Amino acid sequence: MYLDSAKKEEIFEKFGQGKIDTGSAESQIALFTHRIAHLTEHMKQNRKDHSTERALTGLVGKRRALLNYLKARDITRYRAIVKALGLRK
Repeated sequence: MYLDSAKKEEIFEKFGQGKIDTGSAESQIALFTHRIAHLTEHMKQNRKDHSTERALTGLVGKRRALLNYLKARDITRYRAIVKALGLRK
């Protein structure tokens, strides 16, 4: 499985405030980014998988909404997470 509990804890520890910090915007954005990367690789091999394409579009929208929220609330945290994840915007 591409995303087990150990990988989630690693993501939450690196981008959140601890292993169990699952609610912060940074940890959720990092988790969505990991899932988006995985689904993007899947879509490269399976171009006609429309259900995965829809799920990928939804995840991108959720991540964008969280990034917009973070940008409106605290611009320094927004800039830090964008730089850490290597996002374009």
